[in-house]
Amino acid sequence: MNIAIWILAGGVLGWASFALLKADERVGKAGAVLVGMFGAFFGGNVLAPMLGAIADTPNDFSAFSLTVALMSAIAFLMISNLLARRFGV
Repeated sequence: MNIAIWILAGGVLGWASFALLKADERVGKAGAVLVGMFGAFFGGNVLAPMLGAIADTPNDFSAFSLTVALMSAIAFLMISNLLARRFGV
């Protein structure tokens, strides 16, 4: 269940960054959503357990894991924006 929440939150974050900030115009709306989804999945599934975000039961909701997932999605979106500007993708 957490994985679905991380992917959904990352997709929403990617869409919001495209819609509000116009930060990823070169990447496009679909690209921003996919990058946000991947970043949230990576952050919630890989980084959060490394940082000690362990839930009481497996697949239980953890606010800390969701926060790490969202921060990771933001970082991935910023990196994709920098790469798009640098390489003109």
